[in-house]
Parts: sequence; C-alpha cells; structure tokens
Amino acid sequence: MESSSNTSELLERYRDDRRKLLEFILSSSKQLKTPSSINSSSIDPEIDSISVDYVLNCINSGEILDLSEASNKYREESNYPVTVDHLSGGCYFLSSDPDLSGSPPQRVPPKVYVETDVLYSSNQLDTQSMEEIENFSDDDGYRYIYEADDTCEPVKDANILSLGLPVPRTGLSDDDMREKAYELLLCCMIVSGIQLYSFEEKKKDKKPRFLSRLKSSKEKMNSQPQTIEIHNVVLNIIRSQMQISGTMDACFRRILMQCASSLKFTQIDLPYISLELLNGVGKYDFPSEKLYIQWKRRQANFLEELLYYSSSLMTDEHTRIKSLIAKIRNDEQSDRRTTSELVNILLAIKKFSLKLSSMPGRFGIPDETYYWTSAYHLNINLYEKLLSSVFDILEEGQLVEEADEILRVIKMTWATLGINQQVHDALYGWVLFQKFVETGETKLLDNAILEIQKVQLRSEDQKQEAYMSSLVCSIGINGKKVSVSLMDAIFLSINIWCERKLQDYHKHFSQKAIDFGRVLSLFTLIGVLAAEESGDIKLIKPNDKTEVFTRHLKGCIENSIGTTCRRLCHVIDSKKIGPKLAGKHPMAYLADELLLIAEKESIMFSPVLGRWCPEAGLISIKQLHNFYGQKLKPFLDGVTCLSDEVRSVLPAADMLDWKLAQLYYSASSENKLHPPLRKDLDHYQIGEVCKPIILDWVNGQHAQILEWTERAFDLEDWEPLSFHQRHAASIIEVFRILEEAVDQLFSLKIPLDLTHLQSLLSVIFQSLESYLLKMDSQLVDKNHLFPAAPALTRYKETVIPTIKKKSINTTILDDHILNKLKSLTVSKLCVRVNTLQYIQSKLSTFEDGIKESWALVNERWAKEQFLGPLGDYSSKCRKSVDGLFITFNKIRLYVGDAVNKVCELIGTRLVFWDLRDSFLFTLYRGKVESARLEYSLPHFDSVLDHICTTIIDSLRDPVVLSICRASMDGYIWVLLEGGPSRAFLETDIELMQEDLDILKDFFVADGDGLPPAVVEQEAIIAQSIIYLYSLQVLWLVVVLYLLTF
Repeated sequence: MESSSNTSELLERYRDDRRKLLEFILSSSKQLKTPSSINSSSIDPEIDSISVDYVLNCINSGEILDLSEASNKYREESNYPVTVDHLSGGCYFLSSDPDLSGSPPQRVPPKVYVETDVLYSSNQLDTQSMEEIENFSDDDGYRYIYEADDTCEPVKDANILSLGLPVPRTGLSDDDMREKAYELLLCCMIVSGIQLYSFEEKKKDKKPRFLSRLKSSKEKMNSQPQTIEIHNVVLNIIRSQMQISGTMDACFRRILMQCASSLKFTQIDLPYISLELLNGVGKYDFPSEKLYIQWKRRQANFLEELLYYSSSLMTDEHTRIKSLIAKIRNDEQSDRRTTSELVNILLAIKKFSLKLSSMPGRFGIPDETYYWTSAYHLNINLYEKLLSSVFDILEEGQLVEEADEILRVIKMTWATLGINQQVHDALYGWVLFQKFVETGETKLLDNAILEIQKVQLRSEDQKQEAYMSSLVCSIGINGKKVSVSLMDAIFLSINIWCERKLQDYHKHFSQKAIDFGRVLSLFTLIGVLAAEESGDIKLIKPNDKTEVFTRHLKGCIENSIGTTCRRLCHVIDSKKIGPKLAGKHPMAYLADELLLIAEKESIMFSPVLGRWCPEAGLISIKQLHNFYGQKLKPFLDGVTCLSDEVRSVLPAADMLDWKLAQLYYSASSENKLHPPLRKDLDHYQIGEVCKPIILDWVNGQHAQILEWTERAFDLEDWEPLSFHQRHAASIIEVFRILEEAVDQLFSLKIPLDLTHLQSLLSVIFQSLESYLLKMDSQLVDKNHLFPAAPALTRYKETVIPTIKKKSINTTILDDHILNKLKSLTVSKLCVRVNTLQYIQSKLSTFEDGIKESWALVNERWAKEQFLGPLGDYSSKCRKSVDGLFITFNKIRLYVGDAVNKVCELIGTRLVFWDLRDSFLFTLYRGKVESARLEYSLPHFDSVLDHICTTIIDSLRDPVVLSICRASMDGYIWVLLEGGPSRAFLETDIELMQEDLDILKDFFVADGDGLPPAVVEQEAIIAQSIIYLYSLQVLWLVVVLYLLTF
C-alpha cells in the first residue's frame, strides 16, 4: 500500500510536470513553427492531449506543428504502459484497473537465491537493502539485530492504518475521490457567495502561475486584502496540492458559476453536484475524449453509489435509477443519444435525488440530510482528501504555510458532508497521524496528538453523539471484525499501530528515539485496548485503571526485550554476519550486543517508560540478565581449562553481569523499589568456575617463567645496554617475562581472588630470587683477595753491612676461584651492581602496577557488595593484599645485601687484586722516601674515573666509599704486614703522615668526592698506627707494664 501510494504520487507529479513543460515550450520557444491559424488560445484546451516528444521533434527538425498529428501521437503513446525509474528498479502503471483484479496474496512469496558475481553499486540497492546495510553499522545502537526481519512475515502499516469504512461498491479510486472532493469544495464556496475566477483566467492576467503557493501567503494576502482574493489564492493552492489540472478547474468553475444563482437557494448534496456537472459539461470541454469518458464514468459511479447502494431497502424505483445511471456510463449509447434524451435521464435521476434529499434526518440535527448517514463512508473519504491538501507535495512530511487558511476554506463543506467540530478534529488528527507513519516527520505526530487531545476534551450534545455513533466502521481486532463508531475506529487504529510499535520498540525507535516518547504519550492518551466481561472492546486510560495500564506496559517491555534477544540470536546463528564477528565467540558477541541493548534501554527508553511504569528499568535489565544466563549455563558446565573460547566468552559475560548489576542497582536506588540486589539477580557463577582453572594456569606459568629467567641469566655477558642504560640486558628480559605474565592474568578480565594473587606473587618472588641467587653464586669471597700474612721481620747484625729481607708471600687460589675472578672484572661488577639497583627501583613500580590492576579487578570482584558501602570491605581486602606483598620486602632485603656485597667486592678487588702491584707491593718498599704514595695515585685516579663513568649516579658514593675503605685497609696492611721488605725509621713518620693525608684528600676530591667526615672515619685506624709509630719504645714499655697491673 505504501509503495502504491508513492507510485500514485509519482504519476500525478508526472502529469503536472508534463503539463508545465508543454506550456513552457509552447510559450517560450521561438524555434517552434505553427500555422497562422493556430494561436496560444487554441492550443491551451488541447495541451493535455499533445505529445511532448512530437513537439520536441518539431523544434529540432524545424517542422510545422500539426495539432491533429500531436494528438494522434499522444494517443499512440498512451496505449503503452507508463514507466518511471524507481530505487527498486523499473516501475510501470497498468492501463487496466488493478482493483478489479482482487487483493494481492497475503502470504510472503518464497525466496529465490541467485548466485551471481555481479557487483552492484549503491544506487542499485533497493530501500530495504539500504536499511539493512545501515543497521549493520557499528555507530549507533545494536549493529546487527534487525537482520532477521526478512524471515518474518511483514505486516504493512497501511493494513493497520485503516478505519474500516464500507468499501464503495462501484470501485471508486483515490483519484475519483480526490477530484470529486475538489468539485464539492468549488460548489460549497460558490454557495457561500464567493466569486471565483479560474486558474486559466488568472494565467491570462499574467498573475503568478504554476504552484503560486510557493510564495508566502502572507505577502499575497497583505497585497490583496479582499476576502474574495484570499479565497481564490487559497483555492488555487488547494487545486495544485490536489493535482487538479488547470483546464478541468476552469471547466468546473464555469459550469458551477453558471448555476450559482440556483445553488444559493438549494441544499447542496453530492448527487446534485454530479447532475449539474453532467448537464453542463460536454465532450468538447475536455482536452480528449478519453478524459471525458473517464470523468463521465466517475460521475455515474458516484450517482450509483449515492442513489442506489446507499439504500438498505431496494425497490423497483432504485432498480430503474440504476439502469438510468448505466445509460450515462454506457459509451456506445452516448454517441447515439440525443441531447433531449440525456436531459430526460438526468431529470429522472434528479427527481429521485430530490426525493431522497427531502427525507428528514435521522437525528434531528440542523442541516442534516439523508446522505449524512446513508453515504457517510463517501463523505469521510472526501473530507480526508480535502484535509490532505494541507501537506506540501514538494516537501514530503511538511505542512504548507497556508494550512490554517485551507482548513477554514474546507470548513464550508461541513454541512454537505455531515462534519462537526469533533469529527473534524478526529479526522484531521487521523490524517496527520497517517502522514507521520508514511514520512516519519515528528512535527506531524505532535500536531496529531494535539488534535486527539481536542477530541477528548470536546463534548457534543446527545443528538450529535448519536449521529457520530451511527458512523459505523469495521476494525479487525485479534483476528475478528468488530463494528465500532468512527471515533472509536480512529482511536483503535492508532492504538493498534502504537501497540505494534511498542511491542517491539527496540526495533522501531532505536534510530529515532525522539518519536518513542511521543508515540508512548499518544498511546497513553488513547488508552489500552481491553475486553470487558461482556465481551465489548474498551480503551482504558491510565487515570482510569493504573494497574491495568502498568501491567500492559510491563508486557510491552518484556515482549520487546524478548523479541530483540531472539532476533539477535537468530542473526548470530544464521552466520550472515560471520565476518563481522572478527574472531569472537558467538557467546561473547551476544554479551557485547546485549550490553549495548541494556545501555540504550537505560538511556533512551526506561526514563520515558518510568513515567507510567516505575519498574521499567528493573524489568528490562533483569530479563536481559536472565536471558543471557540461560545461554551461558551450558557453556559454564563445559569449561575445563583456560582455552581461547573461555578467554573470549567469560570476560564478556562477566562484564555484562557487572554492567547489568550496576544498571539494576542504579534503577532500584532511584525508584526505591526493590530489596537487596542479590535477591533479585542471580549472578553468573563465573568466579566459581574460573577459580581452579586460573590457579592451574598461574601454576603452569611458574615452571616456564623460572626456565626463561635462568636462560636469560645464563646468556648474560654483563655488559651495559647503553650509556644511559648501564644495567644488564637479562634483567630487562626477566621483568618483561614477569610483566607479561601479570598482564596476561589481569587481561583475562575474569573475577580473581586472593588465592590467584598469592600464586602470582609467589611466581614473581621465586623468579627474582632465582636470579639473585645465581648472581650471588658467581661472586667470590673478598677474603680470597687479601695477601697472605708475611713472616715476622728479623734484623741480624752480621759482618756483611747489608740487611737481609724476605720477599712477600701471596695467597695461592684454586682454579675455580681464579676462573670466577677472571669474569668478575671491575667493569662487570659495576654492571652487576647497576642491575641490582635497577631491580630495587623497578620493584616499586612493578608492585604499584600489580596493586593498581588488582584494585580494578577487586572492585568488580566485590560486586556482591553493591547495596552496601564498599569501605569496610575494601579496608579488609586491602589489609589482606598488603600482607601478600610482604614478599616484595624480602626481595628488597636480598637486593640490598647483594648491593653491599658487590660494592665491597669492587673495592677489595680494585685495591688488593687489580692494584696490588702498583700499590700494595710497591708502597714504602725499600726506603719510604723512594716509594711514596704519589707514585701509586695515578693508577687509582684512572681506575676510579673509569668506575665513575660505568656506575650509575645513585651508586657512585657507595662504590667510591668501598674503594676508600679498601684503600685504607691496604695502607694499614702495608704499615702492619708489609713484610721484611719494609723497615720504617723515626724520620719516616712524617712522610707516612703526609701520604695518609694525600690519600684522604684524594677521596675527598676538593668536595666532589666523599664527605670529609666519612673519609676521616675510614682513616682512624691508619692514623692511630702512624701515631703509634711516633711513640718511644721506653714509653711503650712503661705503658705495657702499667697495663699488666
């Protein structure tokens, strides 16, 4: 029905455009040659029967225009079906009447699957395909839930939007009704005393033509304030809106104006108009004979419908009138019929019509006629056509600027058609609503609601109520035909349409949510369809029985949610969107889509539904939760390990559970309706299912991480990564492995508990502990680097005037220790200590990251605490978590001890191993004045400079301090255990004191080195020894002697 109405509009637009084109060509083309006997006035009556193609060919070829040939060409062209381009392909108009072929089949034709490789461009897709493609987009709302619609039997809105008026027996079409409505309007305006001039006359006066309504009516009315001019302007707008040709308009006006004097004293009815036109209009008043025949048949059909079929009791007189009307319709007899015979036929029919018109009305209403009730179905149809003229034919879904003036003009037809204010408001609201359904323009719906409100606020007297109750319509409700009044038919039709949309509001309003609130308001304004105990159908308004209305809305919510979920499952199961899943498991995809539905429900629909049903949000969320729970349970029963399917489905399911619980709690808190959440939502048992499989997964990672850690350590060569990154590459790899394990665990987005965290921290602790132990096992004890204690120094007086001295003894190390020392150079030891310091600093960041990730997971894990404050629970959980992270403190202690050990080893190795020849074994050997410290300091300076460029800034002072301490120990060793190669005189004390001061100043380095106090502290023992050397032996003996007592 919708496509046929669109086709009809296209046909009317084609006719009007064709007429305009010819008028333009004939009036403006200088190349068109016409005979001298032909002028514009002689062409105008024939303009609708001239072939456009023939005129264009005459212009191109320079031939003279022959009107008879142009008419013949037009007749030849009219024998072929008219075709137009349409989105769905080629469309044509049948020459025969499709209504006579019966209604189309109600069943949906079977699908035809055609395999083809042809690529279609976007403009070759039909409207339905384009809608499906738009629904596949990922921008708004749910992406694929409407794909399954093509499997269901479509229900056309046009079938629902029907008042169920009696169908004309004579097969009157919409075009017939439209033209008859215009004829009626002309007649009523003339009866009202309005002087009309035709469109053609105005055109001759060079007034605005061709849809003059496009100019502002306000300007025209300001320039022509006379009432007659205003009415003529509005009438011309109505004519163009109703697609009435200018030629026919001029003809109708002329005939009706001729009988204006008699019309002013006559009660106007539809048969009278038809009879006057038949009496005054002839074959030559039409552009072609074909148009005249069509018009004459239309008038005959109306007369038959009004005079014969309107009666419930058929008499011989009715039969005679039907035969007379048939004579008018008969084309063969009309050619042989004389004018007097036609006049006699019309007089007989007119006499019978006047007899019916003189019959008293059934309800005693002023101006009531027989046709108010006998032909009410025609009256209502005609009035609907007049009301439809307020819609702009060039801008779909828009009202013309002159809509109010048009309504005032068509009010003149009320007395003839039996329209009162309440019927007008109802029909106008109905027409607006129909146009909204057709175009989707929201403003039309707003106007329709206003008109329906007027109807409900207005009350008529008993006579008018009885009259309106007599206007019976037949509405299909629940598969049964029910006879109701016109008002009830309008309300019921709107109610049925609204009901159908609200039963699946996710489908119909997801793309245009603004209409949802308005449709729901209209639905509540009209009421809920309910059956009384007596079986009568009644509309119950919310203020009458709120419980009934609320229960009905709950049903709409449940039906819409259920239908949407089933449609979504069908789309996923049909594999039509397989590529769109992007590798997702169908259950994961279903969870994501249901979450989108829930969010849209909470944002767009529940706030509107909540005005009449406070529990709307709770109902929808709980239904979505239960729906997915039923789908999820079989999947959870089959979970045995952390497979790819489990990694895909369970996070999506848990997120859906979490979000739905949040939305449910938010809705219940706002409305203060429900008891604790855990009694309403049966949360998915994801945590219980996941706990053992996640624990198995973490434990399974343990052995692999240890293996990868050991492998990274074994491949380490202890060279710095770069100048800025002076630690070893192996520790980077170890932390990368650990961070990857942590990320994998928390990226599962599955509920975790303290057992999983404890297991993860255990893996981290053992991995770092293994790394530190392996590093410690490669170190050597610094005691292995100290020289062996020399033999006691002996002095003997001999005849040879020389002092005999033994050489210094060194410690002999085994091969294992020597091999370790070869790999423990000072540079590599510096890289090791840098690595340890990196572990120390990285550990804090690593710990904070784990705590932050755990806090996010823990918040979701604690979703059972929604209805109570999370503070108490969070405090208890935080204490438990802090207890688990104590293992990081143990790692820090291990690292601190290792740093101290390596620093000491650096100083000891440097002094007692690398510089033993240039420092220990050279200083003060032989004579003090010839082996001073100044000869060894350059070696210290070069090595210390290299260490400072290798070590990181935070470790410079500890490493230099260890070297300072080792240097002092080496100096003490020279003083105390230098062996027989060293002998100190009293005169050497001052030199030795100078050397000690030089050594201290070297490490202070003019303030750039160690603090002076620290250096002084390290030099206390050496300073004491030098002081001891300065004492006299006798004094020492006395002191020792005194100490023995």
